[in-house]
Amino acid sequence: MTKIKICGLSRECDIKAVNEIKPEYIGFVFFKKSKRYVSPEKALELKKILDKEIKAVGVFVDEDIKTVEKFLKSGIIDIAQLHGNETDDYIKSLKELTVQPVIKAFKIRSLSDIEKAEKSLADMILLDAGMGDGKVFDWSLVSGFKRPYFLAGGLDCTNAQSAVSQLHPYALDVSSGVETGGLKDIQKMTAFINAVRKEDEI
Repeated sequence: MTKIKICGLSRECDIKAVNEIKPEYIGFVFFKKSKRYVSPEKALELKKILDKEIKAVGVFVDEDIKTVEKFLKSGIIDIAQLHGNETDDYIKSLKELTVQPVIKAFKIRSLSDIEKAEKSLADMILLDAGMGDGKVFDWSLVSGFKRPYFLAGGLDCTNAQSAVSQLHPYALDVSSGVETGGLKDIQKMTAFINAVRKEDEI
């Protein structure tokens, strides 16, 4: 079954919504330049009311490794997602400091990007078009990709089924595709979940 990650949650109503519709993962963005940035204090409040079966992922961009370690060990997040220029040495060091999984995001523009992603030391891989800008990359580049991966970039309820049927990714990662006016929309989130689950049943 294809898993689902809804990223960029920042409000209590967002958490209550996901507790009802049950994606496997949610994401808190800790990159201060992002419009979806959430403070550590707010994220901790939200994590406390998050369903225990849903894993919280923290999104970081070239953050100090000790800061990421602190987030993981404090219980604010269960998984770290690295969305910057973090090297394999960085990932190796982080994995030595903590026991939680590490996701490394890769911007996919060519086959060389795919090759880099396949060789990464991260526990899990995320393939995206850019920095959460809601664009779809060329899915044909993923043909033959050998690792399970999160697929991100331009996903919404209109193309979720196609993504699952064509690519069979480990998970779909959605953010702007389930928003209205820059805020999470429970109707769109529900439609997205239903689209993925429906395709899985076929």
